[in-house]
Amino acid sequence: MSLKADIDDLWQRKQDGLAATDATDDHLDVLAEFLAALEAGEVRAAEKSGGEWEANAWVKQGILLNFGLRETVAREYGGVDYHDVLPLRETADLGERGTRNTPDGTTIRCGAYLGEDCIMMSPSFVNIGAYVGDGTLVDSCDTVGSCAQIGENVKLGANTLIGGVLEPVENAPVIVEDEVSLGAGCRVTSGFVVGEGSIVGENTLLTPRIPVYDLVEDEVLYGELPPERRAFQRFVDSSVGENDLIPGGAYKPAVVATDVEEETLEATEREDALRE
Repeated sequence: MSLKADIDDLWQRKQDGLAATDATDDHLDVLAEFLAALEAGEVRAAEKSGGEWEANAWVKQGILLNFGLRETVAREYGGVDYHDVLPLRETADLGERGTRNTPDGTTIRCGAYLGEDCIMMSPSFVNIGAYVGDGTLVDSCDTVGSCAQIGENVKLGANTLIGGVLEPVENAPVIVEDEVSLGAGCRVTSGFVVGEGSIVGENTLLTPRIPVYDLVEDEVLYGELPPERRAFQRFVDSSVGENDLIPGGAYKPAVVATDVEEETLEATEREDALRE
């Protein structure tokens, strides 16, 4: 059977009542093979098809099975004791392809993929099912949530949160496409898609519940930032501002998107010296 078929079968058994206490070595072998495929980048929680990102539901099911069919046990990693259903990811393969993770705080959970020439600064965290493309920087205090798909040559500024989306399994996770730069303190959540080559100002919140005012095409978008945009947080009038309890009006967050200017591109160029 293929790995997908094995996961489909195990998922059905779980729906029929299979519990962690009933899981056999064969079941755990399937889950271990699945985690290895995630770490090798052979399977992904979402992929682009016909210009649209689509979730691979069976991959997200496989991740959920690794929680549902494993028991929490005491573990040790790097001299630190902890309790979890999964161990942390082994990192020996990262150095072989030029990827660096600095000591004292870079945490990669089992089942995460990091490509070539990546940099993870301390402290930062990459969760199970996440995919981090070649040449990407995960800066200090960054979190890359479960199943998030990060493209190549992306810069995640310090203290950036990329949210995780595990359930429902058919929902696509957060997507940050190639060559994107997210300023410090950005938040990207709930399956939002950041288009290729976009530059996002610091402390910007990107979520499907906040409108994106695209001044390039004169339209309002939800859940996506088109490619090649410069985006930043602004606040617009809120209807609750007319309430007598709120003196001076009230405002709600919005995102404004414009063309990327040459000066902006120059300011966000990757420091090549870091890679030499």
